[in-house]
Amino acid sequence: MSSSADATTRSREAPWTDPQWAGVKWTIYRGVAYDITGFVDRHPGGQWLINLAVGRDATALFESYHLRHDVASAVFQKLPVLKGFPVHKVPQAPRPNDSQLYVAIKDRVRTEVFRGSENRGAHRRGSELAALAVLSFAVLTYCLYLRWTGFAAGLLLGVAGAWIGVTIQHCGNHGAMSTIPAVNVALGMCNDLIGGASLTWRYHHQVSHHIHTNDEALDEDVCSMYPLLRFDTRLPRRWFHRWQHLYVWFAYPALHLAFQLGDFTSLLTNRTVGAELLGATTMEKSALVAGKALHYALLLVLPWALHGGAAALAGAVGYSITLSIILAMVFFVSHNVPESKPLPAGPDTREVLFGPVEARDWGVQQVLASCSWGARVGNFFTGGLNLQVEHHLFPAISFAHYPAIARVVRDECARRGVRYTHFSSLAGNLRGFLCCMRQLGSAPDEPAVVAAVTKRGGKAE
Repeated sequence: MSSSADATTRSREAPWTDPQWAGVKWTIYRGVAYDITGFVDRHPGGQWLINLAVGRDATALFESYHLRHDVASAVFQKLPVLKGFPVHKVPQAPRPNDSQLYVAIKDRVRTEVFRGSENRGAHRRGSELAALAVLSFAVLTYCLYLRWTGFAAGLLLGVAGAWIGVTIQHCGNHGAMSTIPAVNVALGMCNDLIGGASLTWRYHHQVSHHIHTNDEALDEDVCSMYPLLRFDTRLPRRWFHRWQHLYVWFAYPALHLAFQLGDFTSLLTNRTVGAELLGATTMEKSALVAGKALHYALLLVLPWALHGGAAALAGAVGYSITLSIILAMVFFVSHNVPESKPLPAGPDTREVLFGPVEARDWGVQQVLASCSWGARVGNFFTGGLNLQVEHHLFPAISFAHYPAIARVVRDECARRGVRYTHFSSLAGNLRGFLCCMRQLGSAPDEPAVVAAVTKRGGKAE
């Protein structure tokens, strides 16, 4: 075969299997493929964050993680462009900076909230006292757990584990707790201590959920619990879904166990439900295994040695129940209310979610597909997850700033006629969640815009 014919054949081959690109850490930004191999170790936010961009179109990741519009483009101007790369073979990611709403909110947050101080890292500071409170409570409850191992102590320890889960691990894994990458890594790995896995969480949460919020095929939070729970009308309805608003409370206490199965499955298959672990390193995978071992040692082995198997097992059950319920209540209610779904209460949401992925207004999608509740008190105890709209627009900003950002977001949405859903309390959000689950359990099937999740990059072919 001639060299020109060989080149033509390679151009038709997907880049993940083409030997021409083997060993190259590539990513795509706004339709251009770049070699980031030499940049990974120099990335200011740390290697562990930039690894998420390897092997996929990461435009949405880069633009949603930088408050200034020009940061990503300025960096890519200095990186090698991969000539002849089959960009058309890679699913296109949304482009947040094409959203007029998002750009306007970004500009106002820079000028009104930070007044230019984000250039000195102010947007990643402010949550230190909250982190200290969370860690202190966790240490105290674990000491109590070791002293009085049993079901009651396990319930209390589960509260501490959940508080870690919604605050310091969550913010740390987003790179939003500190300007020092090592601090974010350490706090992010608290996820492993409480029974999760920081590696798979980053791909599930940042690559899948944050980029494709409430997409029935691309958002892992929507599709991973199917068929047990139906979170979208484009997922086929089963007979038992009509009761899902009731049995959901019996399913959520098993969330901790589901984490274990999912994390080990991801390790073996090199993917989560919504995203392949294309940039994961051997060290990151080894850390996952070590984290699991340490979690089981702290939760089961050490208490077993001190108090016997019955007490240790009872404590582990108590821990698993409260951890699971609290995490489920905080994480799942914020995207599952009637207004955030393609239901009668959310016609604007339907219009966005039923359009092609590459044509969606990313900023509008984040606002419509999310809801917030409460204010500063909820912000402290949930690590900003009560202000879910603000978190989705600014995942790399410390949650300490979300109350101030919320005022800007609400005002700009009102100016532009974009619905902003806010509940005064968690109780109100929970009522909306139950109403949504009941409606989704009986709503007729609708045709899917995207048929299925493929192996590469999380988009259907």
